[in-house]
Amino acid sequence: MKILLFGKYGQLGWELHQTLQGLGEVVAFDYPEVDFTRPDSLPRLIEDSRPAVVINAAAYTDVDKAESEREKARLINAEAPGVLAEACRSVGAVFIHYSTDYVFDGKKGSPYVEADPPNPLNAYGRTKLEGDHAVLQGGGVNFILRTAWVYSLRRESFVTKVLRWAHSQNELRIVSDQISNPTWARSLAEMTGQLLSKAGKLGGSWLGDRRGLYHLAGRGFASRYDFAVSILRHCKEPLIGRKIIPALSSDFHNKAVRPPFSALECGRFEKTFGLSLPEWGDALKLALLE
Repeated sequence: MKILLFGKYGQLGWELHQTLQGLGEVVAFDYPEVDFTRPDSLPRLIEDSRPAVVINAAAYTDVDKAESEREKARLINAEAPGVLAEACRSVGAVFIHYSTDYVFDGKKGSPYVEADPPNPLNAYGRTKLEGDHAVLQGGGVNFILRTAWVYSLRRESFVTKVLRWAHSQNELRIVSDQISNPTWARSLAEMTGQLLSKAGKLGGSWLGDRRGLYHLAGRGFASRYDFAVSILRHCKEPLIGRKIIPALSSDFHNKAVRPPFSALECGRFEKTFGLSLPEWGDALKLALLE
């Protein structure tokens, strides 16, 4: 199986690059080798490589900066994935793309299912939703895996920020009114690998019959405050600041509005593929042991 991976230097992309090696040949790219602000340059890579699977882990993820760089975010998050989906259809490749809980406004009050209507509150969420639509419209065997609050200890993430703050500050103020599913990048990458491994054993039509949009995130949900408390509880390093004070989103002056409750319900993925991610707290403990 030949796999073409975009975004190899990102949180998820790095983990995918390591995890997928056992499945076949992995050809991985990232900026500046490829430039997602020039989507018209992408089909040639797929045509030349002729992969069986294309995985897009590249994205514009700076939520606040996207408010002032909307066109750049749109090119990377919306137009490029649509171009990739069409190119994959033309060569008969499976396309896997990752999306976000930020396509929802967080006002439902319970975990979102795939059929819930999106209503993004910020530019990042809007461009990711445009990307979802573009991928689905691209035809072919396409999968959109919506995930949430992805973190890694190998790249900048909420977990590494909390640890850095705790090394230098006596007290940490963390928002308690934003809730979703913390998701370890490695477990998400491993689940992607398991999905492809299962497809390889069951035949190509098995994936084709199950194409579409799925939610895939850490089991259960937590507030940013609860997430931070768990990070420091399980961290073995000596820290200056282990006192965490709950705060409100309105206490901070971020450019982009965040959804208050954007947790994802992942039952459809679990029932369809017989696979599921671990409980978010268990995954975090494993991540912090490294």
